[in-house]
Amino acid sequence: MDISIIIVNYNTAFKTLACLQSIFTSDLEGINFEVIVVDNNSKDNMGPMLKEKYPQVKFIESLKNVGMGEGNNIGIRNSQGDFILILNPDTLLFKSAILNMYNYLQLYKDVGIVGPKLLNSDKTLQYSCARFPKCYTPIIRRTFLSNYFKKHIAWFLMHDFSHEEIKEVDWLMGSCLLIRRSSWSFFDKRFFMYFEDIDLCRRAWHNSFKVVYLPQARVIHDHQRASAKLVWYLALFKNKIAREHIKSWLKYFYKWKIERFKK
Repeated sequence: MDISIIIVNYNTAFKTLACLQSIFTSDLEGINFEVIVVDNNSKDNMGPMLKEKYPQVKFIESLKNVGMGEGNNIGIRNSQGDFILILNPDTLLFKSAILNMYNYLQLYKDVGIVGPKLLNSDKTLQYSCARFPKCYTPIIRRTFLSNYFKKHIAWFLMHDFSHEEIKEVDWLMGSCLLIRRSSWSFFDKRFFMYFEDIDLCRRAWHNSFKVVYLPQARVIHDHQRASAKLVWYLALFKNKIAREHIKSWLKYFYKWKIERFKK
C-alpha cells in the first residue's frame, strides 16, 4: 500500500463527503491507496452516508471524542500505507495535490513531512507554514498585543518569503500533511486539539527528518479559527475550543522546556 488517507470526522459529515469527492477525483493513477474515516462519536449519521456514497472507505467509529491527534492515531494504527496523508474534513484537494506530495517524498528520502500550499475558500493564500513559536507567541496572537507586535506575528507566520517556492520550514498546519511512516509519525495524544501538528513536526526534525512546504501541491482549506471567535477575555470562560487551545499551548511548552529544545 502506497498511501493511507485519514480523515477524522466530528459532526462534519457534509464537509467530509465533499473532501472524499475531491480525493476520488484526484490524479492518483498508479498509486495504491486506501481511505479511512475515523468518527469521533459524532451525531451526524456519517456511517450510513459513507456506506451509501463511498462503500470503499474504511469507517471506524470511536465510542468517544478522543480529539484530533488520537483520532488520527486510530486511523494510523488501522492503516497499511508507506505514507500517511492526514486530511481535515474542511479541505478540498486540487487534482494533482496528492501526486505532487507523494512524488516529492519518493524523491527526497530525508524529508519526513510535506505539506501543500493552503488556500482560503476564495483561493487567496492561507499562511500554513510557520516558525516554532516562542512561549509568548500565542498570547500575542490571541490578545490586543497583536496590534503592537505585528513584526513578531509576521516572523512567526513567515511573511518574509513569497510562498511560491519550495522551502524547509519548522512546522506545517495539520490540515493536510503527507507523512513518511516512522516511529514518530503518531500524534502525541496529550494534545486533544491544537499544537499536535507543531509537536509532530518538531519530533520529525528531532528524528533527523526535514519538514517541507510544497506550493506545487494546492489544497483549499475552509479554515474557521474556531478558538478565536470570541475576544480573548471572554474566550477562556465561554469557548471550550479556546480553552483546549490554551491547555495545549501550556502542555507543548512544558514538554519542550520553553525553547530549550533545539532541532
